[in-house]
Formats: sequence, structure tokens, C-alpha cells
Amino acid sequence: MHSSPPPGMLGIDFGTSNSAVSWAAPGGTARLIALEGEATSMPTAVFFNAEDRLTHFGRDAVAQYLAGTEGRLLRSLKSLLGSPLLLESTVVNHQQVSFQQIVEIFLNELRERAAQALGGNAPRRVVMGRPVHFVDDDLERDALAQQSLHDAALAVGFEEVSFQFEPIAAALDHERRLTRESIVLVVDLGGGTSDFTVVRLGPQRMKLVDRSSDVLATAGVHIGGTDFDQRLSLEQVMPLLGYRHHGPQGREVPNRVFMDLSTWHLIQWLYLPRALSQAQGLRVNYTDRHLHQRLMRVLQHRDGHRIAHGVEQAKIACSQQDASAPIDLAFVEAGLAAHIAPADMAAHLGALLARTVQCARECVQRAGLDDAALDAIYLTGGSSALRPLQHALQAEFKGVPLVEGDLFGGVASGLAYSRV
Repeated sequence: MHSSPPPGMLGIDFGTSNSAVSWAAPGGTARLIALEGEATSMPTAVFFNAEDRLTHFGRDAVAQYLAGTEGRLLRSLKSLLGSPLLLESTVVNHQQVSFQQIVEIFLNELRERAAQALGGNAPRRVVMGRPVHFVDDDLERDALAQQSLHDAALAVGFEEVSFQFEPIAAALDHERRLTRESIVLVVDLGGGTSDFTVVRLGPQRMKLVDRSSDVLATAGVHIGGTDFDQRLSLEQVMPLLGYRHHGPQGREVPNRVFMDLSTWHLIQWLYLPRALSQAQGLRVNYTDRHLHQRLMRVLQHRDGHRIAHGVEQAKIACSQQDASAPIDLAFVEAGLAAHIAPADMAAHLGALLARTVQCARECVQRAGLDDAALDAIYLTGGSSALRPLQHALQAEFKGVPLVEGDLFGGVASGLAYSRV
């Protein structure tokens, strides 16, 4: 029989691409909890293994899928929040399971791993992170998204559930390292959203119970790493399967299948019998039937997530090395490959990055400040490491230093400090 949970707060950053968990005792320092081996962040991925009938999570889930194990991989679950698709169900190991239940399965795994790290005591209180906007320009769907996440947290055993904006949480984590009062623009770019906060921080301000007056402005837009992946996949990979290909009548092949095949949380729908039949029917729209054969091979072998993973890894490698990165597509056809070069990133992501940086500018304007009042731009979230984004921010906010925080753990740590 376990003793009662220790007093304190658990913070869960349930991300589109990656998730993290932290714990802070009252008045103590937040510590990130190791979720996979020593790793303190875990891909938000669930794999239902049809061979061993077990459920796998995180890197293990992705590895099982990439190894060709029979089963279902689900990623970008957060993107379904606020959508009618969340209540839809899918067949997993011969059972109907709703996507809301799959969110609960993943959250329960995070809670169990946290309990194990805390000596077997499952925490009762949790602060969940949320983007400034789950859904742009739709308050009703935005509220529904938070309610769905709240219901999922209660369903897995949490008794007290509260929410904090993710960029504010990141600011609270950054504040622990400041030696003087500062005004900071927090840039939190995750897999699904870009969120911004202008906030007043400092060692003396940490003692204040009510920090609401320190939050000078917030803003957010539904653009993130998965949108960058989608755009790069459409431009660099999907033409090899027929995207923008012209058929016998001179018309382009209908592009819906390529849009869905480039979007993490929509890929699984393409494997349904009706979707496969519709894709097969596109054959008459192709002049080059070989391209259609490739498309059908991807869908029939359920290799959509494999392509998405390859694009994501090439994007990261191109950004880190500032050099062309390959995308191996030999599993589709021997010798087939694509690539992402820095020039491709600049060309294909320009419009998305411009909208993202414009949202950052709007946040500063809402705060009633000019750039000279900003002491720093604090970067968190995995997508904030993207070089083209950093260059765009530097061009927009000339002379304001960029500070790179804990890209995958900063939000979770700040959530545990939240007094909400």
C-alpha cells in the first residue's frame, strides 16, 4: 500500500510533437522527470503493437513502427483537441478506441512514469500547459479543447487540474536564471502552435504570489513544427508521388491526398478502405502511372508516417548543419530519395515564418512597447531551434539578443512553479 502523495505540484507539457513532466515540492526547485531512460522529453507517440498486443510510447513507439512491426502509430494527438475528430474512433487490435481515449492512455502513461520517479506515489495535483490558442479565431472550439484535456486528466486519476499558458510557464522557468529585473519576449514554438508572451521577470518578483500584472501581453498563432514539416513534405517529397502532376486532360491530380499524407494527425485516415479506394480512383488523373504506383505503395504499406518522420529528421539536420540533408525513400522504390537544402527551407517556409514573426510583433505592440524596452527574446519549444526562424526574429527585432532556453523541458519546469 502506497503512502499518500507528497505535497507539491506536477507540471505536464503535453506537446504536439514532444511531452515533458516536472515536479516541484512547495518552495522547491522544479526537476524534470526522466521519461525514457535518462531522457526528460518523450515524443508524443503511441504505437499499438498488433504482434505482442502491447502499447508502446515515445521513442519506443516510433522505433517499433520504423522497424516494420505490424500495428498502429499515432502522433500529434494534441492537434485533435477542439476538433470533432477527437470523438471519432479507430480500430486498434480489433477494438474500437476513440481518440479522446488515446489521449487519456498517453496522459496516464506520463502520470505512471512520474509516480514511479516519485517513489510510487501518483500525484493528485497537476498544472497542464496550454497554448495561447488551441484553435485560432474560434473561442468555442478553443474552450472545448481545454475541456477535453481537463476531462482526460481527471479520467487518469488527477484530482486537481489547472492550466497555464505555455509561454508564461517558460518565462517562470527562465526567471530562475535572471540576476536583475528584465522585460522579455518569450517565443514558444512547438509542434502545433507558436505562442508569445511579453513578461516582466526578476529575482525579486519571484516572491510575489500574484504575477498577473507582470504579464504585459500574450499572442499566439496555430503554426508550428508540424506545419513546417507539411510544407517541406509537399514541396520536396509529394511531387514524387504525383503532387502537381498534370493528367491527360491537362489538369492537376487532386491534391487532398497529398495534403493529408503530409499532415501527421491525418495520415492514419488514408489507410481506411474508402480512402484507399478513392486514391486508387486517382489513377485516371495521371499521365505518368508510375507516380500513381508509388502513391498506392505508400498507402497500402502504411508508410505515411515513415515519410513524415524522414522529412522531420531532414528538416532538423538541415537546420543544424546548414547544409542539404537527404530523405531516403528506398522503402517506396529502390534508389528513390529526396532532400532538403537551406534554400528549400528559405523558399518553402518563408510565408509561415513571416506570419509567425508578425504574431510576435503584435504581441510586443499589445504590450505598448518598442524594441528598445526588450532585454531579450527567450526561445523555447523544439521548433524555435530552426535557423530560418531565428534569422527572421533577428531581422524583425534588430539588436535584441536571442537567448535559447531548455527547448524541450522549459515549459514543463515552469508549469510546476505556476501558482494557479
